[in-house]
Amino acid sequence: MKNSVRGLFAAILLVLTVLNNAQAQGEKQDSTDFPPKEWSLMDPGDNVQGISVEKAYSILKNKRSETVVVAVIDSGVDIDHEDLQGKIWINEGEIEGNGIDDDKNGYVDDRYGWNFIGGKTGNVEQDTYELTRIYVNLKEKYGDMDASKVKKKNKAEYEYWLKVKADFEETHDKANQQYVFYSTLQKNIVRFNNLLKAYLDVEKLSMDDLRAIDSEDSTILAARNIIGIIFQNVGEDADFEAISEELEGAVEHFGNQVNYAFNTEFDPRSVIGDNYANPYERGYGNNDVKGHDPSHGTHVAGIIAANRDNELGIQGIADNVKIMVVRAVPDGDERDKDVANAIIYAVDNGARIINMSFGKSYSPQKEAVDKAVKYAESKGVLLIHAAGNSSKNTDNSDNFPNKIYGDTKTTASNWLEIGASSWGTNEQFVGSFSNYGKNTVDVFAPGVNIYSTTPDNTYQSFNGTSMAAPATAGVAALLMSYYPELTAFQVRDIIVKSSRKFDALQVLKPGKEELVDFKDLSISGGLINAYEAVKMAESMTIKKEN
Repeated sequence: MKNSVRGLFAAILLVLTVLNNAQAQGEKQDSTDFPPKEWSLMDPGDNVQGISVEKAYSILKNKRSETVVVAVIDSGVDIDHEDLQGKIWINEGEIEGNGIDDDKNGYVDDRYGWNFIGGKTGNVEQDTYELTRIYVNLKEKYGDMDASKVKKKNKAEYEYWLKVKADFEETHDKANQQYVFYSTLQKNIVRFNNLLKAYLDVEKLSMDDLRAIDSEDSTILAARNIIGIIFQNVGEDADFEAISEELEGAVEHFGNQVNYAFNTEFDPRSVIGDNYANPYERGYGNNDVKGHDPSHGTHVAGIIAANRDNELGIQGIADNVKIMVVRAVPDGDERDKDVANAIIYAVDNGARIINMSFGKSYSPQKEAVDKAVKYAESKGVLLIHAAGNSSKNTDNSDNFPNKIYGDTKTTASNWLEIGASSWGTNEQFVGSFSNYGKNTVDVFAPGVNIYSTTPDNTYQSFNGTSMAAPATAGVAALLMSYYPELTAFQVRDIIVKSSRKFDALQVLKPGKEELVDFKDLSISGGLINAYEAVKMAESMTIKKEN
């Protein structure tokens, strides 16, 4: 009992420290704890490091625009959301619900897009990590093999197996520990709070109540210590039931990792009915573009396209845009085959921009994805990808898909890789979770405390490079809409070159306590800026006209 109490005591101290650090990441230098809900659209003159969207529209007054289609490859989108009405792409060549491929594009009833992780009998909800899938495949071949028995031609693959095995075992064990920890913590917070209230016969606990406890019972003492730590870190108005509910998200997250993502026996692919061994197969899937939980994709779509003219919710960045919904991302890692087909589908059906707010560390069918990226490049479609949330330097750490073709140094010219920024020009300006890279991340965009649309006409704040990518996609759509003569490659260059620079801004390197120059975390060293981008686009098109 004493060992378990000590362990739980240490665990709660650890989690509160982590939670405090996460809160500190979003702190500003002024007295405001949190920024305005739509801070990311605002201007630096408003005392937040937004991307000047509203200021950009001052240049665009009375200027005509064309509709731009942006494909959102994601978990699905709630196409019925109140703030996305009129903003969802409709395939006019397809008659909804008649079971016929009216436009003969290879996809039946794809009225609003397509779902590459579904089949005739349902949808993939959870899936394994790519690491797990590779581990399972290689274990069959090398699991019990002695190194001395490996043939010369298989040496490289065997070495790769050892790397995969070590990575899998380490991350699987860590996820299992986190699951046990958060489950135990979540269960005990409310229990200990109720135990002490009953023991002291009070309706609400205070620090004075805790100090008055005089007991030798180990459970009472453990409860006092844990509740006391929460008071010290959260304050005496701590709502223990609310804290417990918040921790349910962590329990679910790590539970899904243990039960699905790292589960070597789990394989949901059969529901799709495709030949998974063929990465170039087309035509599989179904037309359910919502899926079981479209929270992530709906949030992404709102950042780009939420209606700017109604009195509801939020304002998206682009005012004349349609969202094509392409579902390819489950709870777990997306599969290369689905990503490649999603890109091709979007290109073939008229998307000019593709937002990809997902990523993983392994890509066994990268060749198929590279071919799809090259296809998009040949058609002049701009690809925008989230840099990832692992606090890693992607110059020396993989995050797929990426703009590098194969093992070469050739890169896609239609690609933007986006890191996440926060709202204040202090050392926490970069999201503590954000990946970065002087040679691999192109530019940063707002990705901390971003308020946007979520399913069933709701709105929430999310963090992640997943939010930074659609902010960039929204600016790209704005440029293509008002300056339709610009190519994807020109828009890409405008976004990078017009990014806002910060003179000698020192920021915490993500995941570290080390201060570095912000300009060293990306190729451009800047933050996207819609106003400057529009100005640059305006000057370029005027020069062409003259």
